[in-house]
Amino acid sequence: MKNIRMKVARTEMDLSQEELAKQVGVSRQTIGLIELGKYNPSLNLCIAICKTLSKTLDDLFWED
Repeated sequence: MKNIRMKVARTEMDLSQEELAKQVGVSRQTIGLIELGKYNPSLNLCIAICKTLSKTLDDLFWED
């Protein structure tokens, strides 16, 4: 399942995939794959992304 919420949160903060990747310590490709739903990030990576985007785990990663 695509992670539209993560992409929206990233673009709202005016961050490119590259910029977010640098801040959380992964490659741009990893961010792209997470947004496409083709990569399941570790809990630590999810937390790092949430902190960087000022969101909660529920905001970005919890499926309804």
